[in-house]
Parts: sequence; structure tokens; C-alpha cells
Amino acid sequence: MYRVFEALDELVTIVEEARGVPMTSSCVVPRGDALELLDDIRDALPGEVDDAQDVLDKRDEIISTARSEADKAISSANTQAEQTIAEATAEAERLIEEARARAEQLVADANAEADRAVAAGQAEYRDLTERARAESERMIQAGRDAYDRAVEEGRHEQARLVAQTEVVQAAHGEAARIVDEAHAEADRQRAECDAYVDGKLAEFSELLSTTLRTVDSGRNHLRGSAHVGGGRGVVYDYQAH
Repeated sequence: MYRVFEALDELVTIVEEARGVPMTSSCVVPRGDALELLDDIRDALPGEVDDAQDVLDKRDEIISTARSEADKAISSANTQAEQTIAEATAEAERLIEEARARAEQLVADANAEADRAVAAGQAEYRDLTERARAESERMIQAGRDAYDRAVEEGRHEQARLVAQTEVVQAAHGEAARIVDEAHAEADRQRAECDAYVDGKLAEFSELLSTTLRTVDSGRNHLRGSAHVGGGRGVVYDYQAH
């Protein structure tokens, strides 16, 4: 096609530069050059026309092939997209299931730890209560023994003083004083014993209340972490509260 345009340009140039015929619009053109250029044009046109016709003949085939390739590409892309979405969905479900299992495990561990802490606190409370009761009974028994000894000593002293007729009056007074001191000492020891037992029981009650508050706080904290974290585990330090 390039040779056709080139020959036409040369032919136009020959006509434009040709010598004109006086008193007319005609001109004198070199016949040989013009015929040679026309031959070149005639020789070049069939090949170009054939190429153009081939393109026209194959247009439908080319368009059909292009459409088929486009349909294949679109189908492949859709298949790949569906596969990718399915894989992503499966992976998301797997991660969600793992997170749910982890959260359930953390809650179960927290409940077990809370139950263990409560059981330990109750056991310690029972142990302290038993020891306090034993100590209270020991001190009460010791007070009773001291009271009994004091009363017995007072009686012996009273009997001894009474036996001494020359100091009977003084013996009665001394015996009464000893008995009063014995009663006062027994009352004092009993009051000290009651105060000691009451103080120990108050300490044990405060310890149990603190332990129960710590357990409740730990459970509430774990419940809040399980709802907010989606599955992020939090280790609660019971000893820090």
C-alpha cells in the first residue's frame, strides 16, 4: 500500500510540474513516466486488495475467536474467584472455630481456677476455724483448771485458817479474799479467752470475704475478656487483688 501512495504522489508532482499548453488548461505530460507510475500502481493494488479481502473474509473468524477467548478468560476468572472465595470462607470459618474453641477453653480453665481458689479458701477457712476452736477450747479449759485450782486452794486455805481457832476471824477474811481473787482471775482469763477467740474469728471472716471478692472479681474479668476479645485469652492474677 505504501508503493501505491508513493506512485500517486509522484504522478501528482509530474502533472503539477508539467509544461502548460498556451491559451488552454492542458499540459504536456511525459507519457513514459506517467505510464510507468500507473503500471506501478496497477501492480501494487492487487496484492493490497487481496490482503484487505483476506482480512475482511477472516473478520468473523477473528471476532469469534476473540469472543471465545474472552469467554474462556471470563469463565476462568469466575471459577478462580469462586474458588478463592470458597477457600477464604473456609479459612475464616476455621479461624472462627479455633477462636471459639480457645475462648471456651480459657473460660473452662478460668472456672476451674476459680473453683480451685474457692475450694482452697474454704479449706483454709475450715482449718483456721478448727484451730481457733481448738485454741479457744484449750484456753477455756486452762481457765477452768486455773479457776478450779484457785477455788481448791482457797478452800484448803480457808479450812486451814478455820482450823486455827486463834485466828478464825482473820482466816475467814483471808479465805474470802483468796476466793474473790480466784473468781476475778477466772473472769479475767475467760474474758481474755473470749476476746482472743472473737479476734481470730473476725480475722478468719475477713480473710474469707477477701478470698470470695477476689474470686468474683476474677470471674467477672474473665467473662468480660471472653466477650470483648473474641477469643483472646487473658491470664488473671488472683494474688494481685
